[in-house]
Amino acid sequence: MSRLRLDELSRNQKLALLAVALGLGALVLGGPQPGKIVLDERELAAIVEGELDHVTPDELADWIVAGRQDFRLIDLRTAAEYAEYHVPQAENVAITALVDSDLARNEKIVLYSAEGIHSAQAWFLLRAKKFAAVYILLGGLKQWTEQVVFPEAPAEGAGPAERIAFAKAAERAKYFGGAPRAAAVA
Repeated sequence: MSRLRLDELSRNQKLALLAVALGLGALVLGGPQPGKIVLDERELAAIVEGELDHVTPDELADWIVAGRQDFRLIDLRTAAEYAEYHVPQAENVAITALVDSDLARNEKIVLYSAEGIHSAQAWFLLRAKKFAAVYILLGGLKQWTEQVVFPEAPAEGAGPAERIAFAKAAERAKYFGGAPRAAAVA
């Protein structure tokens, strides 16, 4: 039996052999190459449209006050900004270090940045890397401080439901070292 020699094969036979080799390589390697990201754009769009991608500042505050430990809160701002102020329980992780951090793909992760832009970008990055339960703090640290730490008193003539909600917010603000603000003048 003679050995197969490449110089004896026709051009089409060489191309066919190359195609088979590439196909086998794809089967063995299976899926995207390292560093490549595959997104299911319909799934991501449905999550964003359904507002399933965020946690409100009030929800997060209630989780912290209740002592919940079933989530990791990640502050994406600089180390200096984090040192100046951060939400209790938050860990400081730079976006560039996020993928290589010790985050587990099956844990609930809540991301925040100053106003939410970087956390939205980090959310897409983690979702693309198949992290299943990633959320954004709606409005970032700005909304956290305005809504949780320094809530605004209701305007004159506010109804009982608004006053009750504000009383709860004022108590919660104390827990986080804040205080209510006076109602904005119209």
